[in-house]
Amino acid sequence: MNYRRLGNAGLKVSALSFGSWVTFGNQMGEDLALECMTAAYDAGVNFFDNAEVYANGQSETVMGAVLKKAGWRRGSYVVSTKIYWGLHDGPNEKNTLNRKRLMEGIDGSLKRLQLDYVDLIFCHRADRETPIEETVRAMHDIVTQGKALYWGTSEWSADEIMQAWHIADKHHLHKPQMEQPQYHMLHRERVEKEYARLYKEIGLGATTWSPLASGILTGKYNAGIPAGSRATLKGYEWLKEEITPDKIETAKKLAPIADDLGCTLGQMALAWCVKNPDVSTVITGASRVAQVRENLKALDVVAKLTPEVMERIESVLGNKPKSGEED
Repeated sequence: MNYRRLGNAGLKVSALSFGSWVTFGNQMGEDLALECMTAAYDAGVNFFDNAEVYANGQSETVMGAVLKKAGWRRGSYVVSTKIYWGLHDGPNEKNTLNRKRLMEGIDGSLKRLQLDYVDLIFCHRADRETPIEETVRAMHDIVTQGKALYWGTSEWSADEIMQAWHIADKHHLHKPQMEQPQYHMLHRERVEKEYARLYKEIGLGATTWSPLASGILTGKYNAGIPAGSRATLKGYEWLKEEITPDKIETAKKLAPIADDLGCTLGQMALAWCVKNPDVSTVITGASRVAQVRENLKALDVVAKLTPEVMERIESVLGNKPKSGEED
């Protein structure tokens, strides 16, 4: 396993990490979750991603039970959670990053995870109704109280991240350290262009999600949507709309390149994300142990992505973002 610093922080995370979105509490219970997390941990994965909203809190409950049962040294793994969407419908309990929600949210997450602290806490989306300074001060206090070690954002714009960073810098508060954006071969603009200056200017770390475009980049949907796949789950109807003919056609055109490399399309797609030096860790998901092991083999593919192979991939994708200078 290769370990990378979280941006310019001293914390190191595995290049491939394991997340519980969709699966924990929806597609798997504690026993299978334990098997999958153990397979990942034994292979060197040290970062496990979660969020309070996943399975309406059940994902954290399952992961907490797994961590307790596994009995791993706390220093040997990194756990995250994310707060914004909430679990209830009250005016201060959903879709907000106000101080009340954040302070209550972290306490709820720690209780479900059965942990004294999480390593990373993310603001799961931006809140345009709460002053950013209020959010920054609350996150600073969560870190100062030892309930989280680093804080960051998820799917914030570069301007919003910089505004939060400058507020923290001005008032000597803990600064946002990482961002969790969607990133894969078919979705590149934000990570490769919008955030480009942030990696150098503030040392932002990227913990990217959906590297397989929710299965499109495995070829899973080439012949239609299989029964039991995440696109058929209640609450994920939006995902079905993402599975478009043009994306499926791109996946089909990429498959021969993976064949030539002696790997699956999914492994090549994961390796492609890892290849980006600005990405601290690529969050993977799995609903069975075999998937965990198959995903981890992507690490052997990274070295095969030579400039010539990358150019071949680009010729199929045709979506490389232009740098600011080229606009």
